[in-house]
Amino acid sequence: MSEPTRFVSRGQVMVVGPDAPHTMTVLEYLRLRLRRTGSKEGCAEGDCGACTVVIGELDRDGRLRYRAVNACILFVHQLDGKALFTVDDLAEPDGGLHPVQQAMVDAHASQCGFCTPGFVMSLLAYFLGHDKADDESLKDALAGNLCRCTGYRPILEAGHRMFDSGRDDRFAREEAALAIQLKALADSRHRMLRHSTPEGNFIAPRSSAELAETLSTLPAGESWLLAGGTDVGLWVTKQGRVPRSIVYLGGIPDMKWIEERADETEIGAAVTYTDAFDAIARLHPAFARMVRRLGSTQIRNSGTLGGNIANGSPIGDSMPALIALGATLKLQSKAGMRTMPLEDFFLSYRKTALKPGEFVASVTVKKPGSQSRVGIYKLSKRFDQDISAVLAAFHVMLDGNVVKEARLAYGGMAGIPARARQAEAALVGKAFTPEAIEPAAAAMAADFTPMSDMRASAAYRLLAAQNLLRKFCVEVNTGKPIGVEAAE
Repeated sequence: MSEPTRFVSRGQVMVVGPDAPHTMTVLEYLRLRLRRTGSKEGCAEGDCGACTVVIGELDRDGRLRYRAVNACILFVHQLDGKALFTVDDLAEPDGGLHPVQQAMVDAHASQCGFCTPGFVMSLLAYFLGHDKADDESLKDALAGNLCRCTGYRPILEAGHRMFDSGRDDRFAREEAALAIQLKALADSRHRMLRHSTPEGNFIAPRSSAELAETLSTLPAGESWLLAGGTDVGLWVTKQGRVPRSIVYLGGIPDMKWIEERADETEIGAAVTYTDAFDAIARLHPAFARMVRRLGSTQIRNSGTLGGNIANGSPIGDSMPALIALGATLKLQSKAGMRTMPLEDFFLSYRKTALKPGEFVASVTVKKPGSQSRVGIYKLSKRFDQDISAVLAAFHVMLDGNVVKEARLAYGGMAGIPARARQAEAALVGKAFTPEAIEPAAAAMAADFTPMSDMRASAAYRLLAAQNLLRKFCVEVNTGKPIGVEAAE
């Protein structure tokens, strides 16, 4: 039996019609079904930000939070139980402009206007989550929005100006009413969402046990697991693929938790990068700095650590860092739970150790000890929001200045994220000095045979991998970072 997807928009509960395809994106729904054309399509892959909308939802403590996301790679059925705000919704009751829109006008922050709706919505999410602007966090909030006409100076000025008018009591009243509506939607959903059309199904289990049961009933190879959609969405918009079923993890509370223990941190597979960021920063600042560049705010608001693992990409930026820190996975199915080291999960290009009906339930990461030295470095053609040519993550345990144990993990060097085991062996028992690590750097030629592609040549990748180890060694010995690069 099909059940409707319901979400709140303009103070009303919207019901997605039974004929809406299971792969319909929020942007398609807005423009084609609701005729709200203020949101624009630029790249259709979550890079340009022209389609940015704001999602409102209740957190685990019942508090309302707002997140900017890319409508072009978010499926409309992912809106179930949430609130949606678009640039078309911002007009004031008297026909005036919202403070964010007025600030854009006053700062002359728009020219051609195509990107402007996305900027306005990213600024709106920032406005709703802050009392005032600071340059660093404001730039981070806008890193996922591209402008080629106006330039960012007046847009950043608008980000500061929008707080000048403050918030009146109406904002508080509207938020209180929205929280009540969202709570009522959650309370009224007693069964899992299952939206079925002739083209396929969108299924949203409400617990990990229900997920395991659901996967056990679906034909192998005919369904996709969906967490944030930052990769899966592109399979639809760019590759034109249509699965028989999409099984959505975003409505499963027992996969959206974080537990920090004395020597390790466990993160549920459906936790977004935004929600995991503070815990990642406490694991190691270098890990957090890399995640800050992993994608835009919109991508981190949707994408999950578990999804990044499960899709098996050889250039998933988090994987080398997790492998270097000795991460383990919990894999769950109807048959039960099993645990394995993350480095054993990747078998070959885009192939993982997941069995039919099995899914990643959580990842556990060990906290570095007092003798540990950690470095995480990303090389890409631009600082923000770019795919790595090489991602290197190093974790060495020292006794004085002698290496007791070494874990050197790389992305972009092979068909899977992998450790440089021969280089590691060459380090153990040796002093961790620039001269002593040269045999380890040379050994990487035996560890990897990288490929050449549009991002980098094989020769560049190998030399960069070696040089990053040298850079890490110098930084450990001097206690000072060298230059500016991805993780800094």
